Amino acid sequence: MNVHHLELFYYVAKHGGISQAVRQIPYGIQQPAVSGQVLALEEALGTSLFQRRPFALTAAGKRLAEFITPFFENLDEVAAELRGEAGQRLRLAASAQALRDHVPDLLRKLHKRTPLVQLCLQEASQAQAEELLQRQEIDMAITELADRPVAGLKAHTLLRLPLVLLVRQDSPLKSAKELWTTETVRLPLVAYGEQQTLTRQFQTELRRRGHRWTVSVEASSMDLVETYVAERFGVGLSVAVPGVQPRPALRALPLPGFAPLVIAALWQGKLAPLPAAFLDLIKARATEMNRVRAEKSSVDQSSGQSSG
Repeated sequence: MNVHHLELFYYVAKHGGISQAVRQIPYGIQQPAVSGQVLALEEALGTSLFQRRPFALTAAGKRLAEFITPFFENLDEVAAELRGEAGQRLRLAASAQALRDHVPDLLRKLHKRTPLVQLCLQEASQAQAEELLQRQEIDMAITELADRPVAGLKAHTLLRLPLVLLVRQDSPLKSAKELWTTETVRLPLVAYGEQQTLTRQFQTELRRRGHRWTVSVEASSMDLVETYVAERFGVGLSVAVPGVQPRPALRALPLPGFAPLVIAALWQGKLAPLPAAFLDLIKARATEMNRVRAEKSSVDQSSGQSSG
């Protein structure tokens, strides 16, 4: 028997039906998914567990409910016993760039407060992170937010990063709109793969405006995007990160009207003390980065008014 199927049946038996169970299950799952997985459990057992309308447990359903109920009802108590160990554990999923550029420094600060007993880091997209959270295999995720998080997860927006195009300093392009003169943009595009959030978001807006621009050079990091633009392989798709400038050989062209790339923290339920402390550090880092961007924007506006 599949343990997850047993858990869903526990909620169905406890709350008297599938629709009632969906409202009580402490993570996001839709009614058709519950119906399908409970049906799979019945098929595995070769018997019906309950009558649908009106709801009533069969004899087999009553026996199974009696057997599994003590296990599921005592999970919170066991979890409380284990929190002493779990409180010193941090399981984090994030993008490769976040894991490389931000997480190490944040972990050093966290370690000064509380030594880590166990650390687990995983690279993951939003969909992968949500699945890991639902399976309770990670405590938290730092991810690009392409879609609304699934039901049952908590989210905190950290950054909204404006999209930009990177060109060489000696490029004749003065603005991005110079590229939108034909339906298909002819210059090579250096960017993440077509399925990555940043690229999909950029191309969705381009299509809305009636243009197409496929990725010619696929890069796995922002550093590689900059490297290939500097080597004259095309125009790069990137984001404006507060306090971070492109390498000297490059300059950024703003993309007005394009939605920013949203970076958010995701988690489920109440965080243990250590993940909660790490979340506070992430929020503080994001607040500082947003302050730097606001100050730069203010300086740029003042310079523009003075020039005018």
